[in-house]
Amino acid sequence: MLNGKSILVTGGTGSFGKEFIKTILRDYPEIERVVVLSRDEFKQFEMSNMPEFKDNSKLRFFIGDVRDKDRLYRAFDGIDIVIHAAALKQVPSCEYNPFEAIKTNVLGAQNIIDAAIDRNVSKVVALSTDKACAPINLYGATKLCSDKLFMAGNVYCGTRKTKFCVVRYGNVLGSRGSVVPYFQELIKNGAKELPITDMRMTRFWLKLQDAVEMVLLSLQEMRGGELFVKKVPSMKMTDLATAMAPNLKLKEVGIRPGEKIHEMLITNEDARNTIEYKDYYVIKPFFKFWGATLDKEQGIFVDPGFEYQSGKNDKWITANQLKEMVSGI
Repeated sequence: MLNGKSILVTGGTGSFGKEFIKTILRDYPEIERVVVLSRDEFKQFEMSNMPEFKDNSKLRFFIGDVRDKDRLYRAFDGIDIVIHAAALKQVPSCEYNPFEAIKTNVLGAQNIIDAAIDRNVSKVVALSTDKACAPINLYGATKLCSDKLFMAGNVYCGTRKTKFCVVRYGNVLGSRGSVVPYFQELIKNGAKELPITDMRMTRFWLKLQDAVEMVLLSLQEMRGGELFVKKVPSMKMTDLATAMAPNLKLKEVGIRPGEKIHEMLITNEDARNTIEYKDYYVIKPFFKFWGATLDKEQGIFVDPGFEYQSGKNDKWITANQLKEMVSGI
């Protein structure tokens, strides 16, 4: 699927980008080249010196920002596939710097779409977040806007060959900025208790490799305009804290601005357009030209009123499973 192709990953020095690039370099030995586009030269330097990337002749590092359309036009020259992972992602940061979040997450998405179409990129997969589903914070709102832009890109491109789709998933275990490294730092520094914003709180959870596999699946199955959602388990935040520090007390500190008690990946409003497959869902676009099935297997439309929410999931990670998972991070 990727052999002979040139791939570009925006935000490629992030947790997902590094795992994705490591995977495709290993599994597709005939890949033409992989371009890392990001704006932090030091992170690129660190990544280029990691054992799995050091001296790899197929890897390119390209300084640039998705806000800079001219730079994207240069970066996308000769690129077949773009994985768009760059974003401002911290909820509090986006709440206090809304204009900056819009410039990167919304206007940056538009720049990606324009550059991909005009440079004849074949496929673009944009990464989304559970916070884009029924958003209550600015970060989620910008990502929902971004999702809509990428879906509309399939019409906007006219007769050009470029196809766009979106992959939406929840929290990634151990990723930079997530709760696991935060708890680990508190435990390391001798904390007497762990803060829990709300004792009822649940979250979807998946491993980095799960996110990578979902993006690769979407590249294979996409027709243009779909939003892919992987079936993932839920966990209770109290179980996570107990798994990491069974002897520490838990202190409820209150929900932060823009935070939900339960996360959602598919709303009941999306149900009428949602098709269920064995390991994932597809929210199909409203475009009349899009068929109701994908290759390989027949999907089934979900029931009216269906929603995919972390507090109502039929798959749960137990405290013992969480303990085993976080021990490897």
